[in-house]
Amino acid sequence: MKFLEPPSEKLAQKIHRAIPPGEEELIRVYTDLSPDGRFGEQWVVVTGERVLVVPPDGEDGTADLPIRDISLARTEPLVGGGRLEIARKAGPTVFIPYSGTLALKFSEVARGIEQLRKGESFMINTRLDRTRCEKCGRLLPEKNGICPACIRRLATLGRVAGYLKPYTTRTILLAIASIVTTSAELIPPLVTRRIVDEVLMPKGNVPAGMDERVALLGLLVLVLVGVRALSWGAEWGHGWIATWLGARVTADIRSRLYRRLELLSLQFYDKRQIGSVMSRVTRDAGMLQEFLVEGLPYLVINGLMLFGILGFLFWMNWRLTLYVLVPVPLLLAWGIVFWKRMRRYFHKWGQAWSRLTARVNEALSGIRVVKAFAQENREIEEFEKRNAEMQRVGVETDRNWSVFHATMGLVTGLGMLIVYLFGGQEVIGGSLTLGTLLAFYSYMWLLYGPLQWFGQVNSWMTRAFAGAERIFEVIDTPTEAYEDPEAVSMPDVQGRVTFRKATFGYDKSKPVLHEIDLDVAPGEMIGLVGKSGVGKTTAVNLIARFYDVDQGSIEIDGVDLRKIRLEDLRRQIGIVLQEPFLFSGTIAENIGYGRPGASFEEVVEAAKAANAHAFIVAKPDGYDTQVGERGARLSGGERQRVSLARAILHNPKILILDEATSSVDVQTEKQIQEAIGRLVQKRTTFAIAHRLSTLRNAGRLVVLDAGRIVEVGTHQELLERQGHFYNLVQLQQQVSQIIEVKE
Repeated sequence: MKFLEPPSEKLAQKIHRAIPPGEEELIRVYTDLSPDGRFGEQWVVVTGERVLVVPPDGEDGTADLPIRDISLARTEPLVGGGRLEIARKAGPTVFIPYSGTLALKFSEVARGIEQLRKGESFMINTRLDRTRCEKCGRLLPEKNGICPACIRRLATLGRVAGYLKPYTTRTILLAIASIVTTSAELIPPLVTRRIVDEVLMPKGNVPAGMDERVALLGLLVLVLVGVRALSWGAEWGHGWIATWLGARVTADIRSRLYRRLELLSLQFYDKRQIGSVMSRVTRDAGMLQEFLVEGLPYLVINGLMLFGILGFLFWMNWRLTLYVLVPVPLLLAWGIVFWKRMRRYFHKWGQAWSRLTARVNEALSGIRVVKAFAQENREIEEFEKRNAEMQRVGVETDRNWSVFHATMGLVTGLGMLIVYLFGGQEVIGGSLTLGTLLAFYSYMWLLYGPLQWFGQVNSWMTRAFAGAERIFEVIDTPTEAYEDPEAVSMPDVQGRVTFRKATFGYDKSKPVLHEIDLDVAPGEMIGLVGKSGVGKTTAVNLIARFYDVDQGSIEIDGVDLRKIRLEDLRRQIGIVLQEPFLFSGTIAENIGYGRPGASFEEVVEAAKAANAHAFIVAKPDGYDTQVGERGARLSGGERQRVSLARAILHNPKILILDEATSSVDVQTEKQIQEAIGRLVQKRTTFAIAHRLSTLRNAGRLVVLDAGRIVEVGTHQELLERQGHFYNLVQLQQQVSQIIEVKE
């Protein structure tokens, strides 16, 4: 897959001259820093044979680095940016600096050069995080986010309207109610015109007798009463249906959004703050519902009313209508200018709100750490700063809002003066009746009202549709392969796990695991050993397919796990983490989470196997004890044993123990080890532990260093070998002796 950014015409010619005939460009990217670290421009061009570092137009000194002479290509993070380092077998290393916004791009460049250097298949990711709008070039509110200035309103509206299909009957009733409401608003000025011209000031061929005029007055008043009653009924029905439809459609969208959030991969969450994701379910969905309930229905009504009013005005007096329309261009122009300005303020407000909620979510989630380090005042000050930012943006928004309304009042007042001036002249001249003038006056306010509202709803719609676009962006994000039609169904696996040259890195240019080869027999217990950061947790994450390997494969019973039905794979795997996560609810509900539908007797048996039954029944509410948020009402050892019971009830064929006993006391560890001893029987087990003594019962120990397997063997074999594992054991014993001496 090629990664080619477009250079200027002169630079393209310069690059073309530097590449020998027959070589094809695979990568062509620019960096925004010069060799001395100042803002400037360089280009990196990669072919199958060489890497070129090309200076900008008008400068000489293109560096030609043959692929065969390169010993390593990698990226190195620096303050505010980073640099691409290309080490050569003979000659100095070439450094290419770049700013922080280009870090991901150059990570892929380094990955591509490494693939070419090693003779591997060239495959890099060209779909990088976007920080600017591809259409207008503006900075995006968040990486890969939606540009508020380039929202496809009609397309978004059409997609939202697509959720109305299941509710066709109510949608039709809403349309009828809208037409009736609009008609009821247009009739009163015409009735008022007849009351003035035929009852109060009759002229020409109209009833002149007092009784006839009173009778006509009574009839016209009854018509007004009937119209008002019809209007009340239509508005009531319209409001009820619009509220129901808006809430229902928003609930459908929110449900689909949450379903998609549950099905997305961990890579999606690695790049986003949880508070920002939550705001899509809460704030964005709320704004969309508000617009659907209070905006969209009245957009239809006001649109119908606008055309109806213009039709009546031209029918009554086309000349005066043209005078009435004089302020309309001013209204529209001011509305467009104003709402473009206001959109920036609303955008700033949205960003400030997102930062505030993200900080509050983070601070409250880590409230124990805040209190442990006595940093309450620091968090309060940070909140106050972000709250003050929201206040500042809010004040600026309201100030501009006041200017808008004052200006609108001035312009509409100008329209009223025009009606009285020119309409009054026609009344005096006899070419226009007083009733018609009053009807014009009423229709004028009915006309200007929707025009002002359209200006307001433009921004309202922009914010709502921006929220809808953010929601649809998540909905459109590819999920994990739950519904892969080509996936192999494996409801019952044996438990053989095989790594074949498995390579993986969160940053693709810096693999965490390098070409891992390992074959684990069904029922075998493997201990993963090594210093922090060598890839132990990453390896087990790959087994659960939280991430997919970049190269090589991992097989379950001889089948590449990427080809196994994901639900079948996860159903066969149980995980016990160092910090177990419990949901708010009872102990029984948390254990039962391992197998929905399990009986209470099965829950109790699992708790007994996990050595949890004794402490559970000692509590006043027993298995109905509320654990609190994240299990805060239980001790660390109690949470761990509930987590083990959950895994036992799940009854997996492949078990992953990630530091399951690292944060408990000796007595609790003994109970947990006994439970683990029962849990691992007849299960393929991968155990990670820093206390190397806890892995004595493992069939084999796999020692990792710098992402590679450096030793494999039993506990005794590795000690006798006196290699990496022996050194780790010696280091732990020395640390333990130091601690004992101090105590």
